[in-house]
Amino acid sequence: MLLVLCVDLDDDLGRKTGFSTPVIGRDPVEEAAVALATADPEDSDANVIFQGLHIYDDLDARDESVEVAVVTGNDDGDVQANREVGEEVDTVLASLSTAEDVTALVVTDGAQDESVIPIIRSRVPIDGVRRVVVRQAQNLESMYYTIKQVLNDPETRGTVLIPLGILLLIYPLALIGTLLDMPGFFLGTTSALLGLYLISRGLGLGDRLDATVERARRSLYAGRTTLLAYVVAATLLVIGSVSGLDALEAEQAATTGETDVFVQLAAFVFGSIQWFAAAGITTSLGQITDEYIAGSLEWRYLNAPFYVLAMAIVLHAVSAFFLDVVGITYLAAALTAGTLLGIVSTLAFAVAESRFSEGGRQPDRASR
Repeated sequence: MLLVLCVDLDDDLGRKTGFSTPVIGRDPVEEAAVALATADPEDSDANVIFQGLHIYDDLDARDESVEVAVVTGNDDGDVQANREVGEEVDTVLASLSTAEDVTALVVTDGAQDESVIPIIRSRVPIDGVRRVVVRQAQNLESMYYTIKQVLNDPETRGTVLIPLGILLLIYPLALIGTLLDMPGFFLGTTSALLGLYLISRGLGLGDRLDATVERARRSLYAGRTTLLAYVVAATLLVIGSVSGLDALEAEQAATTGETDVFVQLAAFVFGSIQWFAAAGITTSLGQITDEYIAGSLEWRYLNAPFYVLAMAIVLHAVSAFFLDVVGITYLAAALTAGTLLGIVSTLAFAVAESRFSEGGRQPDRASR
């Protein structure tokens, strides 16, 4: 048996005539078509139902086994509408009294209604699809549906509309720049915004930024100390950079002539290393705290603050030596102290891990 299935995805039939769907059988379908055409003569779904009746009459005249039905969705959205169409197709198939295999001929009024075809195909084999659209409006409807889909898709909307909007801003901004005698500034700013947006889209920076913001949000609500440690560390880095620049300016002012590049670097490190070391220790302690709370702390993680301190001692001594603040004896002692600090901490926590961890993995909190 061939089932002529007329699809009204947005349920114009039910909303405009009050008909209960699905509508099954030649006479009820004709009654529904007349009611919809009377209620709204411009509705293309009426043409779909009449086309279904025409196909039914043509096949019935050839003594073929055929049935006609109208199924509808709703105007809430594509997903829910597709589900309702699928449920009504199930109802139609259950009502057919035949021992023959059932196939369907789907009749629609355009690209939007054809989005439900995979739903129908999952329930009954489809022999064909007949699109019924007023000839003058076919291209217009397809264009309208395409534009509607682009505007409804957040990904496509951002990709297409944002660059287009920036381009459209170039002319009015150029006029404003001309009035303010700064055309280059406004044109350059607009071009930079467009360039940065395209680069971020090409490199996927937008997704990474969203992921970073989401991780920060989860960390904030979860009470993780790492987020606070990062904020404090960022502040210490800023203070250290300012302190390093002050030390560099003081060294340049105290030196007659041109300052050697190694001396400049040493001055910056000498003035900032203690702040940078504090930032490193802060972040490592925050990470250690979160790992301990989560139950995933390993003994070797505790090496981090000692490594940071050891490197800070070494860098401070080297930079001070280049600035003639300390002598060779202090440098040798600092290098030895930094090396020993790193080695001792590594050995100490390796021994602790082997003796007190279950399977050599996690600290035994019960022994604390």
